[in-house]
Amino acid sequence: MPIIIPATMATPLLLTAEGFGLDLDLLNSNLINLAILIPILVWFLKGFLGGILSRRSEAILQDLQEAESRLSTTATQLQKAQAELASARVTAQTILKDGQARADAIRAEGEQRTIAEMARLREEAKADTDSEARRISNELRRSTATQAIALALEDLPNALSDQKQTKLLEATINSLG
Repeated sequence: MPIIIPATMATPLLLTAEGFGLDLDLLNSNLINLAILIPILVWFLKGFLGGILSRRSEAILQDLQEAESRLSTTATQLQKAQAELASARVTAQTILKDGQARADAIRAEGEQRTIAEMARLREEAKADTDSEARRISNELRRSTATQAIALALEDLPNALSDQKQTKLLEATINSLG
């Protein structure tokens, strides 16, 4: 026949007081179940969780290695790009200097051509002026000579007597002859 224990007696001595206490009844507190279940869970889950953690660790290591590889590749590409940029800057500076030198040379050549053209035009203008002055001078001489001859011819018959005309003719013939 089962023994019936009143409710007041079933509680352990330490839990009789209100508040926190310790239950020393091993069958009622499931300490034996927990003592059996925890090692079994650790043993079964060790392989399962260990495999998952191992695979995850390997994946993380592989990702880190890939990241390091990409970093080194990127660093190499950055160095190449910086070297190319420096080279491009040097080339641009060289092109700029060459362009400026060429522009200066073209400007100087243009100035020299302009100066030479101005000198040529000045010489042509001077030659034209000299030629026009000679032409006008010759025309004035001819006009003056023509007027002088006309005046002399008008005055000559009245100014010379027959004797003087004869002497003049003889002197002219002697000078020619």
